[in-house]
Amino acid sequence: MRYTTFGHRTGLRVSEYALGTANFGTRWGAGAEPAEARRIFDRFAEAGGTFLDTADTYQFGESEELTGKLVGADRDHFVLATKFALGAAPQPGISTTGNSRKNMAASVEASLKRLGTDHIDLLWVHFPDQLTPMEEILRGLDDLVSAGKIHHAGLSNFPAWRVSRAATLADLRNWAPVVGVQHEYSLVERTADRELLPMAESLGLGAALWSPLGGGLLTGKYRSGAEGRLTDLGAVIHTESTGQKTAVVDAVLAVAEEIGAPPAQVAVAWVRERAARSATTLVPIIGPRGLAQLDSYLDALDVELTPAQFARLSEVSAVPLGAPHEAIAGSLGGLQGGDAGRVVAPVAPVA
Repeated sequence: MRYTTFGHRTGLRVSEYALGTANFGTRWGAGAEPAEARRIFDRFAEAGGTFLDTADTYQFGESEELTGKLVGADRDHFVLATKFALGAAPQPGISTTGNSRKNMAASVEASLKRLGTDHIDLLWVHFPDQLTPMEEILRGLDDLVSAGKIHHAGLSNFPAWRVSRAATLADLRNWAPVVGVQHEYSLVERTADRELLPMAESLGLGAALWSPLGGGLLTGKYRSGAEGRLTDLGAVIHTESTGQKTAVVDAVLAVAEEIGAPPAQVAVAWVRERAARSATTLVPIIGPRGLAQLDSYLDALDVELTPAQFARLSEVSAVPLGAPHEAIAGSLGGLQGGDAGRVVAPVAPVA
């Protein structure tokens, strides 16, 4: 396992995979028992993994409890990230959910207790509640940083325009910076290429990418009759609902046959290669439900795609950028002196 800093706005060192622990526990009615969670965690740590991603709502708090016990006395070796907004109770309450400063402070105190620690390395605002002003969110995060209860803060599943405004406000008011974003990204879900990833690259934000296997679709197992996550309590389900998704699965299976690797490893290898070509840090969040799945993720660290294979997968999975991006692309010749091919663009997109 290799290591990098999480974006350009922090010296926080993370492993190239983050271990998502939503499956640690069984309070949702499905998941890993404590002994299995221990085996997954130990194997991840033995491989050099240090970045752990959980949330208060995962397994109604049990994920945080188990993660805290697994980290134990070796707490400072690991980068512990958790989230707040949805709450840890099975029945959400009006005062115990959302992004308000009130709920933020209470949620962090509860997470610290469940995790058995006095600080959180990276706190994510899990989802925007569409009610709380960004100023309130940022000031609350800044207070938590100043108090030493969290070290860094990021925004998960927020639209790009809100993230960019948040990053600007934090800088102008000398509040703790927004250091990263978290969102879905895979060969069957690349809409983040329109705004989120260019924004992250331009502003130097780290990006944690969840569901790199497209909810299991990119493993090819649904074609063989295995139901997989279609019967689980997973948050994301992808099916071959469009011609493009079918073409993407076809391409993944074809490349897997060419290189002699499972389709799942090809899908993860593409995300890793996309990360290598990025101007900022992109970290896939892996969420194995057992040791076999974790071993497949770890084996993918040794899978290399040829430039032609990466290009094929990128082309078949590309999403239309829409307005105004396509109009801009069509005007670059005139905008850049008549021959955009002679102009060397900056590595990171211009903000």
